[in-house]
Amino acid sequence: MKIQKAVITAAGRNQRHLPLQTLVDREGFPRSALNLLIEEITSAGIQDIGIVIAPGDRDLFQECVDVSNANLTFIVQKEPRGYGHAIHCAKDFLDGSPFLLMVSDHLYVSDASASCARQLVETAENLDCSISAVQPTHEGKLTDFGAVGGTLSSEGKSLYAIEKILEKPTPTQAEQDLHVPGLRTGHYLCFFGMHILTPRILSILEELLENKKATPSLSDALQELNNQEQYLASVIRGRRYDLEHRYGMLTAQMALALDGRHREEVLTQLVELLAESRHGQQEG
Repeated sequence: MKIQKAVITAAGRNQRHLPLQTLVDREGFPRSALNLLIEEITSAGIQDIGIVIAPGDRDLFQECVDVSNANLTFIVQKEPRGYGHAIHCAKDFLDGSPFLLMVSDHLYVSDASASCARQLVETAENLDCSISAVQPTHEGKLTDFGAVGGTLSSEGKSLYAIEKILEKPTPTQAEQDLHVPGLRTGHYLCFFGMHILTPRILSILEELLENKKATPSLSDALQELNNQEQYLASVIRGRRYDLEHRYGMLTAQMALALDGRHREEVLTQLVELLAESRHGQQEG
C-alpha cells in the first residue's frame, strides 16, 4: 500500500478559523497553522492534499498558503453534517486511494528523526493496513479525544490490536471499556489527530449516512472498519498540540519555538519573562 494522498478536515464551525492563525515557525518566520500542517504532510512524501472547507472559505484558505511543493484541492462541505460527513466529502478526490487523514486544529512536534506523519505513513505502508496514531493521555483530557482499548499487536513494538473505540469517553467509561496493558494508571490511548485509512472507510461512512445517522462520527466508522479488516493503533514518538484548547495556540507556539534553532534565545526570554512577572507580583 502506497500513501499518495491526504485529507485535512477544516469545515467545522469551531475549527475553520484555527488553521488560518499565524504562528512563528521553527526558523523564526511567521506562518499560518495551515502551512505548518501542510509541511507535516509533505514531510511524509505526500503532495496531493484535499482540504475540506465550509462554503465561502476557499479564498481565505488560498490566501494563507505559501507552500509550493503541494498540490491542493479544496473540497466544500455544503452542509454541516459532522466530521464523518466531512471525510466522505473527499470521496471523489481520493478516487479509491488509501489516504492520510489529518485534523486542522492540531500541530505536531516529533521526538524522532522522522516527522510524526512520516512515522505513521511508513508504518502503514510496511504493514499494508489502516492505522490510527495514538498517544497515552491522562484521563483528565479524555473528553477532548476519541480513545481506543486493545492489546499489544504481534506486528511490532508500540502497535496495538484495537478492540474498542469510544468517542470522547468519560473516565468511568474508559476504565470499564478501554483496557490497554502497560499504560500508567489513569492514562488511555487517545487519538493523535492523524490516521491512515483504506478506501473501505468511505464505504462505511456512506452506509452510515444513508441508513443510520445524519451525523456519523469517525469513531462509529472506525469501529465497523475494525470488524471488516485489519486496523491497528500506533503510538507515535512525538507530541500533539490541540489549537482549540484554552491557550492551545500559545502552547503550540512555545513547543515549536523550543523545537527550533533559536531554542536558547527563547529559553532566555522565557526566564526573563518569568522573573519580570514574579517581580511585578511581589511589588503588587
